[in-house]
Amino acid sequence: MADPAAPETGPSLVFEEKAAPHTWLDDIVGLATGTFTVSLGLFLLHMSMAVTGGTAGLSLLLNYALDWPFAALFAVVNLPFGVLAVWKRGWNFALRTLVCIGAVSGFSVLIEHLFLIERIDPVFGTIAGNLLAGIGLLIVFRHGASLGGINVVALVIQDATGIRVGWTMMVFDVLVILLALLVVPWQFVLLSAAGAVVLNLVLALNHRPGRYIGH
Repeated sequence: MADPAAPETGPSLVFEEKAAPHTWLDDIVGLATGTFTVSLGLFLLHMSMAVTGGTAGLSLLLNYALDWPFAALFAVVNLPFGVLAVWKRGWNFALRTLVCIGAVSGFSVLIEHLFLIERIDPVFGTIAGNLLAGIGLLIVFRHGASLGGINVVALVIQDATGIRVGWTMMVFDVLVILLALLVVPWQFVLLSAAGAVVLNLVLALNHRPGRYIGH
């Protein structure tokens, strides 16, 4: 029987509570991983005829309604929020955000041409798409950037009031999903609403002060 007083050996799942600054390589790999994950999630949502919240959801709605390329819509819709990012979060954050917006648009085009599927179960696609988008956003946030739009607004509100990003985004997401009733059948809107809750729970439960010590 092991001695309970003996020191533990082997890897630990508990990290020392000490800030670990990200290197430039950490940020490049992290932001590339995060934007790719978001793009893959949005692709699954698009294939499921679902929507989500924020400017990504608005871009999907415009794509369904106008049949314009999603990648271009995503970039254009998010550009006005670049000014807010510079004003409230500084040039470093703003430039990273613009790079991430461009990366999501670029990855979206790449995935659309390389990931060829004819059909996806809408329930699976909506839930999996939102999970991937939430995980990707979490990675992007933790490397000092966002994907523009409501993400920037939510981060500003969290800095000013302490209200978590996920809760703020959920309010905006409800508005976007209600607009979806004008474009998407109501069954898909209900499914999209459930998926948006999943996405924002990922952020609300994980993106908060004290939960992550790297910066």
